Amino acid sequence: MKTQATSTLPRSARQALIKLGEDIAVARKKRRISTVSMAERAFISRGTLYKVEKGDPSVSMGIYATVLSLLGLIEGLGNVADRCSDTLGLDIDEDRLPKKIQPRSSKSSRKKGRS
Repeated sequence: MKTQATSTLPRSARQALIKLGEDIAVARKKRRISTVSMAERAFISRGTLYKVEKGDPSVSMGIYATVLSLLGLIEGLGNVADRCSDTLGLDIDEDRLPKKIQPRSSKSSRKKGRS
């Protein structure tokens, strides 16, 4: 069943979620964790875990975060939109820099000029 989350999702986002799901499945298997055990640990159903491993966009981000945490991969989630790695944002900031900076006049320098 297609939800609005699925039908309006940009293709690049859909592909990223599919890759995330596949990577989660591989990480779980490498750690020799069964689907039953992972679902129990994450307090989700096996059906929801199946959706996570398929990259289903209807699954909450909190569930993805829980599964990643259980796999020891949560740090990567915290760095997904790291402002230091946001090259477009950094370029925009740089474009907004003033071309020329005027020295500020302080009250003390004005007072010195009057004496």
